[in-house]
Amino acid sequence: MMRILSTVAALVFAAGSAFAQAPAAKPVAAKQTTRTTSAGKQPLVEFDMMTWPEVKQAIAEGKTTALFYTGGTEQRGPQNVNGGHTLMGRAIVKAIALRLGNAIAMPVLPYTPNNASADLPGTIGLTPELLSAILERVSEQAIATGFKNVIIMGDHGGGQPDAYRTVATKLEAKYAPKAHVYFCDEVYKKAQDDFDAWLVAHGYPRSSHAGIPDTSTMLYLGGDKGWVRKELIPTAEGDPVPEPGQRGRGRANDPNAPSDPNAAAALGTPAPRKNNGISGDARKSTAALGKMAFDIKIDYAVKQIQGFLANQTKTTAQP
Repeated sequence: MMRILSTVAALVFAAGSAFAQAPAAKPVAAKQTTRTTSAGKQPLVEFDMMTWPEVKQAIAEGKTTALFYTGGTEQRGPQNVNGGHTLMGRAIVKAIALRLGNAIAMPVLPYTPNNASADLPGTIGLTPELLSAILERVSEQAIATGFKNVIIMGDHGGGQPDAYRTVATKLEAKYAPKAHVYFCDEVYKKAQDDFDAWLVAHGYPRSSHAGIPDTSTMLYLGGDKGWVRKELIPTAEGDPVPEPGQRGRGRANDPNAPSDPNAAAALGTPAPRKNNGISGDARKSTAALGKMAFDIKIDYAVKQIQGFLANQTKTTAQP
């Protein structure tokens, strides 16, 4: 019995000594002024992933620019999921907000001007008038929330530039100088034109909808998330796209297009349409090309938005 008691006493003493030697628990850290994501690497900049106190605090700390980026629900060929515009839009607008440092990415609108089709069932669209009404409403709601600058831009061509520019012009006249609304068009038109020119100059076939730019960007951003049916890329060839400024063209007019064994096409007779949702040839799509297209969009958007804000500062500083 004495031996057992001695053993118990020794164990209790050892446990007490170990507890005494253990470092004291660290006090709970003070509340951070800028919340970060769970990874602890990036600031929280997505409106729909923030709480209202976090939004209020972010605006108070200088994040006074709201970024509205429209996406779209649209068929994207056999190889890409229908929500591509919206999925890419979320990544693009978040990257723009992070680069700017003074902005919050608002929820991406999943519908833009388009028309549904039973032949290619993947598109659900708005009318330009509906898009204009939505852009106007959400922009005014952002201003009511406390944002001083509202940027509207889009990933889909429907409604661009007219709907966006008209809304921005109308609201700028209504709210300036207390708040400003701008249309950032370079993230779409200029970025696409420059990337398309680079592709052609480097020997890639011309493409547009569901072609190399779209498919490559989706591979880069969501190749491991199920955004692209990778096994279908080797056959991802659609109907040829026209040269800039033309309404139609044969494959032979594109020096980078693969040769067509169809004799009729060689003679200039239009080949039968594939009508698979792809405009051009997407077979050379890669994640590396997608990163390039993505980076170009971010660069153009950030530069244009910074220009808007800088010009605003200059105007305010004038006597």
